[in-house]
This record gives sequence, C-alpha cells and structure tokens, in this order.
Amino acid sequence: MTEPTSHRVAVLSDIHGVLPALEAVLAEPEVAAAERIVLTGDITAGPQPAEVLALLRAQGERVLWVAGNADRELVEYRRGLRTEIPDPIAPYAADRLTAEDVEFLAALPTTLTLTVRGHGEVLFCHATPRDDEEAVVVDSRPARWTEVLADVADTVRTIVCGHTHMPYVRLAHGRLIVNPGSVGMPYGRPGAHWCLLGPGTDLRVTPYDIQGAVDRLVAECDWPGIAQWADYYLNARATDAEALEVFGARDGRKGV
Repeated sequence: MTEPTSHRVAVLSDIHGVLPALEAVLAEPEVAAAERIVLTGDITAGPQPAEVLALLRAQGERVLWVAGNADRELVEYRRGLRTEIPDPIAPYAADRLTAEDVEFLAALPTTLTLTVRGHGEVLFCHATPRDDEEAVVVDSRPARWTEVLADVADTVRTIVCGHTHMPYVRLAHGRLIVNPGSVGMPYGRPGAHWCLLGPGTDLRVTPYDIQGAVDRLVAECDWPGIAQWADYYLNARATDAEALEVFGARDGRKGV
C-alpha cells in the first residue's frame, strides 16, 4: 500500500534523551498539527532515554522512526556485542532501557521514504543514506555528495539527515539536503532545533527554559556527570565553528 502524500511533516533529530527539550518541541502548535513526525535517529542516548522513548511512542502511529548510530550502539551494548561506547553517558542510557525498549530500538529502520507535498519522494536517514555515522556537513565537497548519494534512487529529490547537530539546507547535484539540527544537544546556539517540511523547508528552533531544564536533569538523572553534561550541551557551549572543524575532518576532505 502506497503511503499517501503528507502535507506537513515535523522532523526531529538527535533528541539524545533530553526530555525537557522534546516536550518543548512537541508543544509547538505546528508540531502538534503535523500529519507526521519523523525522527532521524539518536533518540535515546542521553540522560532520560526511557522517558523520551515513552513520550514519543505515546504519540501513536503518526510518528515514523529511523535509528541512529547512538541507538544502534545502545542495542549492541545491551546485547553484549560491545563492552564500551565512546559517548560517556551512553552506557548509563543503555542500562536505563527495558528489554522491550531494546527490542523496539533494534527493529527500527535505518532509512525511510515518504512523499511530502512540495518535495515528492523524501528519503530520511541519520547520517547518510548508506551509513549511520559517516559525516557530511554544509560545506562538504560535491564529490563527497556523489559518493554518499550514489545508491539513492533518482526519484528522490530531497534527503533529510541528522547526526552533526547543526541545521542547514543546501543543494547537492540538484537534490535538496536538509539537516534539522539537534533537539537535545545543539551545537552553535541553544534551543531545541527541528524542521517543518512541506510544502517548503522551514528550519525552526524552539526556545525553552534552559536553566530549568539543566536543574531538572540534575534532579532526575543520577548519572555522576550529569551537571556538567547538561550545562555543556543544553547551553550549546560547542560552537558551530568547532563542530564544523571536527565533522569536516571526517568527511574525507583531508589530503584531497
């Protein structure tokens, strides 16, 4: 059965278990009114993973899910397929998930395609359509986009990704590339970043009480490093320039 055309789609990426940020976005009238909410991965790796998962699942079938590399890592950790995760808070997050939560995350797809008014076929993924952790950024070279989009059908003219936590819209070989930024761990400026897709492409940021959210995470999360983690990430203390330098070094540009 063909999925009907969606007129408005809210895209949320990289929530990273930050419940106050997610609550703020879901309270936005245009998110509440959207026909679909698409999650482009890294949903649970953070201080309140089970709570975030429960709230999103409570939204029902209008939520469409894509797994990110951090979600995969939590599953692998819980299944004994790895003993370490590079992100220091991730083992804590993995242990907070129920067995049913783990199975739910394990079953999520790595991509999905949806027809959206004004865009036609839209492919949603986490990092790139072919890999859940390789890097592309706003100034990635045309040759890099040729590589990562090589297997995408010609009928897909818009690709929505996440992973780098920085919002942008750009063209690459005639295709529109959209990154909504991060709901829970933004780089560059505070707030919960997301995107409203259809018929245009509207990058949005939802302001919320950052200090109140930091205080809430400290009170509700018993991970030892939560105070420093919450202050750093919710206040977006990593600048966009710093993040671009880190991710840019991973997109294959060195030595070219």
